[in-house]
Amino acid sequence: MQPEFRARLQRGETLLGTMVTLASPSAAEILSGIGFDWLFVDGEHGPLEIGDLLGILQAVGGRAACLVRVPEGNEVAIKQVLDLGADGVIVPQCNTAEQAADVVRFARYAPLGVRGVGLARAHGYGLKFQEYMDTANDCVSVVIQAEHVRAVENIESIVKVPGIDAVLLGPYDLSASLGQTGNLDHPDVVAAIDRVTSVCQEAGIPLGYFGVSAAAVKPFIGRGCTLIVAGVDTLLLGGAARRMLADLKQT
Repeated sequence: MQPEFRARLQRGETLLGTMVTLASPSAAEILSGIGFDWLFVDGEHGPLEIGDLLGILQAVGGRAACLVRVPEGNEVAIKQVLDLGADGVIVPQCNTAEQAADVVRFARYAPLGVRGVGLARAHGYGLKFQEYMDTANDCVSVVIQAEHVRAVENIESIVKVPGIDAVLLGPYDLSASLGQTGNLDHPDVVAAIDRVTSVCQEAGIPLGYFGVSAAAVKPFIGRGCTLIVAGVDTLLLGGAARRMLADLKQT
């Protein structure tokens, strides 16, 4: 783990990351050595089983913080990835304050929550059990995604839930929920993003944004987003290969 990551997030530092979807520890290891602050490990849409997540976290080895997106905000999914040693969880489709409160409870040990106690990689397989237990509630990051029109409607109550460390905008799912799939420039989508942005900033909640490229996220860095996800491992690999092939064909 990177114990300081949550503190940096709460201080409002700009934290640059990219998305990991491939079940390849080597690919994650390469990305972790480049200098990203964190990696968004996608256990929702990516084909990543619990064993794949373990291999990725072991390969990264703390060189970058790893936040794992779980398939949904249930207790078992959150407990499993945190026990693997993830630096935090990202929970998709968190559309109400009640859902957000459950996520926080599942990610925190008593008395702040109901996270189950076990012996796993996060605890040094038992060898660092007390050390982890003493620090986990302070170091594990809880990020919820605002990626549906219902989340936009409920954002004022969501940001009031104690224990949320950041709200991460999911522009593509948000656009789909508004009937404008992929049309991120549509006025309804822009208005929804603006609403979430202003409410989070007024509440002092760090805000994150995902984009497929640096160009897509830079405007949102300028607007105060600090938890940044730029690019996806598959697109980075495919794009670089395509450019190289094009260069070769020009010789």
